[in-house]
Amino acid sequence: MKVLLASNIHPAAIEMLKEKVEVVEAAGASFEELIEMISDADGVMVRSKPKLTKDVLEHAKHLKVIGRAGVGVDNIDVDYATKRGVIVVNAPEASTTTVAEHAFGMILSLARKIPQAVANVKRGRWDKKKFMGTELRGKTLGVVGLGRIGSRVAEMGRAFGMDIIAYDPYLSQETAQKRGIELLDIDEVLKKADFVTLHLPRTEKTAGIIGNHAFKIMKNTAYLVNCARGGIVDESALKEALSKGEIAGAALDVFEAEPPADSSILDFDSLIATPHLGASTVEAQENASVTTARDILAVLSGEAPKNPVNMPVFAPDVMERLNPYIGLCENMGKFAIQLTSGRVESVEVVYCGSLRDLKEKGLLTKTVLKSLLSPILLSTINIVNSELIARDRGIKVIQGEREDAEDFASMIILTVKSDEASLELKGVVLGGMHQKIVGIDGYSLEIVPSGNILLVKNEDRPGIIGSIATTLGRHGINIGSMQAGRKKLGDTQIMALTMDQEISEEALTALSLVDGVLSVKATKN
Repeated sequence: MKVLLASNIHPAAIEMLKEKVEVVEAAGASFEELIEMISDADGVMVRSKPKLTKDVLEHAKHLKVIGRAGVGVDNIDVDYATKRGVIVVNAPEASTTTVAEHAFGMILSLARKIPQAVANVKRGRWDKKKFMGTELRGKTLGVVGLGRIGSRVAEMGRAFGMDIIAYDPYLSQETAQKRGIELLDIDEVLKKADFVTLHLPRTEKTAGIIGNHAFKIMKNTAYLVNCARGGIVDESALKEALSKGEIAGAALDVFEAEPPADSSILDFDSLIATPHLGASTVEAQENASVTTARDILAVLSGEAPKNPVNMPVFAPDVMERLNPYIGLCENMGKFAIQLTSGRVESVEVVYCGSLRDLKEKGLLTKTVLKSLLSPILLSTINIVNSELIARDRGIKVIQGEREDAEDFASMIILTVKSDEASLELKGVVLGGMHQKIVGIDGYSLEIVPSGNILLVKNEDRPGIIGSIATTLGRHGINIGSMQAGRKKLGDTQIMALTMDQEISEEALTALSLVDGVLSVKATKN
């Protein structure tokens, strides 16, 4: 068997591969050279470059596995690989310690003004009084995001005698308490912490999450650290906060644009910065390469890899039967997490009617969990590890069966319970391909779970629908379709409206003020 190394890979991994397979080193190959060399490869291994797009992969006639020596798989067409039956693996934990150490190094550097003091001495100065620092012992460390890296930083903080508080809406209080961490909402963390360290993915929800509001409620003696993703911190707001003294300082390893498009943010003495070095250690690079090489060899030997990114490969007839339900579960999970407030405590998936006899129900449950959790996790989550990650976060996972599928041949019921509320969705596949949500919290209605959807709960009386439509029109939003469901006449009803445009915060606020409207939520699938 042959493995193509399309990037510079650590020598330890190369030696490991050479013991079992033929290795072809092709770092720096042109596109034409790459498609020629990949044509007879059984495996290929890359770092962040080159891109393995469909145009490349369609030439790989014998390919069984793609290994990414790192975490992100943005340079790999995972969907196309999956359709081709090619397993994609990565190394999600290889850089956990390295990134955590870098983040904590930033904390120490801020506390003792180390970079500024070094620069001062190198300029021939000796201004000891200018660099008075602060101890970490007894200070409060606020961790925003308690995935692998955030949890490791919390451990380091505890070792330095710090009090640990954290914000993570998807970690249970019980699990946090076992780790010696006090869970709070994000505003409370920002108000109380002496040091705030961010460990979040960048999503629509987290983009700019640390902005003007955050800086105004933080202590003016507090420090901010971001070694997670660029764009989580609003850099314009950070510049303003530093110039006004709203916080004492900040440390950034990541930026909205890299290198920073607006370099003036680097002019502040109270800001220290590194050029995205979080994962840049010899050990992390070796761990990533060796971990990935080990998984490549496992796949080529017919064994299960430890870190698969895409779904397990099933026979074509099984996939044909499963695909509509996989899509339904993906969409139900995405839909549910946008409607759920508070910290998720349990997820229950019940298979009704003909789905009771489906052998692959576990795959569908894991698909639900993946789509529920992936928008809010920094670490890689897939259908292989989604259940383990959910349980590790103290989320109870329940899978059940029910004979009654109401008016349908089969149905999936998803119930998500949080510390604030409970949400129930009912989903079906009609005609073997059409995915629909047919129930929300006991209200019967029919929604195609895609695009921009507005859910309005309101009193069931004349005039409210007209008021809602008028309010949307004033904000330039056109209604594509509308469904309404109610339990009994004159009580309450839920309306599901599909929108031609994304719904702005201003429009949502205006809708919530309409007389008779009880709640408003927008989703985007």
